[in-house]
Amino acid sequence: MELAKVEGTIVSTAKSEKLLGYKLLLLNLINPDMSSSNNYVVAVDAVGAGEGEVVIVVRGSSARQAEKLTNVPTDSSIVAIVDSVEFKGKVVFRKS
Repeated sequence: MELAKVEGTIVSTAKSEKLLGYKLLLLNLINPDMSSSNNYVVAVDAVGAGEGEVVIVVRGSSARQAEKLTNVPTDSSIVAIVDSVEFKGKVVFRKS
């Protein structure tokens, strides 16, 4: 699992039928101190995340383990919206 910040939405009108109805989001992977890694990934949203939110993303075979995604062709899925992050004994992020 990795932390990421939702930085945009991907719109695709021509796609696999198994992706119909799923939102695709552009994620910037972030470090535990909330700094940007400048590494981006497109992920299927399984939890209703929105732009600007900090999320947990899983990749590889784990991306298809979320309940609704077992038959979806993805290798990156958002599985949680983060409420807070504590790093080295300090709260570095709290959802407002």
